[in-house]
Amino acid sequence: MKGRKVRIIGVPMDLGQRQRGVDMGPSAIRYAGLTHTLQELGHSITDSGDIVIPGHYSLKTTGLQDRIEPIRIACESAYKLGREAVQNGEIPIFLGGDHSASIGTIGGITHNEAVGIIWIDAHGDFHTPDTSESKNVHGMSLAVLLGQGPEQLVNLGRPGAKIAPEHVVIIGVRDLDPPEKRLMKKSGCTIFTMRDIDELGMHTILLKALDTLSHLPKIHVSFDMDSMDPIEVPGVGTPSLGGLTYREGQLIMETIADSKKLISLDMMEINPILDISNRSAEMAVSLVASLFGKSII
Repeated sequence: MKGRKVRIIGVPMDLGQRQRGVDMGPSAIRYAGLTHTLQELGHSITDSGDIVIPGHYSLKTTGLQDRIEPIRIACESAYKLGREAVQNGEIPIFLGGDHSASIGTIGGITHNEAVGIIWIDAHGDFHTPDTSESKNVHGMSLAVLLGQGPEQLVNLGRPGAKIAPEHVVIIGVRDLDPPEKRLMKKSGCTIFTMRDIDELGMHTILLKALDTLSHLPKIHVSFDMDSMDPIEVPGVGTPSLGGLTYREGQLIMETIADSKKLISLDMMEINPILDISNRSAEMAVSLVASLFGKSII
């Protein structure tokens, strides 16, 4: 991972949910020293700034149908920037913002080739408008990428599903609604819950995950910070007790770094308003550093 070209892309999306403040996540991560940290590891950094999110302030109290189009427009921008970064030989790091941004980020980086997806999250993000009580798009993003959900989002960038279920490994889930469980069980994705991690250990889980994706040359990591235990990472909008420890999170990143397959990264769902002294953003930077080659020795 030494000496790579890295492009930072802020996606201050806050329309996929109703908890204000997540739009400041990209700024918090930058403030925590992301660029300097990566430069010290020998990487060349370009920061593209933040994507403009249409309707960012005027749509705070609106419903799903009002939000789909501005979410689509924002995700189209993320799609385009991600596609261009990969074509230019850069590793894009997308800073969120809520996880609905991944509809665009993953769509873009998979435009020209199939990519393995390691999705690290407390939640399944497998809802559709028919199953979701909240109608929040950040809880639908993985389903949309697999071709289920509002057609405006399913078809953005290019028609249809952006990823195949057999190319998806989900790690750390522990907070699922009954309809979401049913959809996930029949999806074809590889799923490792927190119970699996408790019983098998993170190292075994990661070996299984990488083996599942071994036929694919590249891996995208979509890391929702609510996958971490809220005792350690308080600055997230949908905290769920019993999450990943600091060392488990680091081991995920270190092991993926060792695979030398990383093509891109989502670092999502940091909400500075709910945080304590920017602790969650600092944790995010530490995790990114491990993914980009920082080692203990």
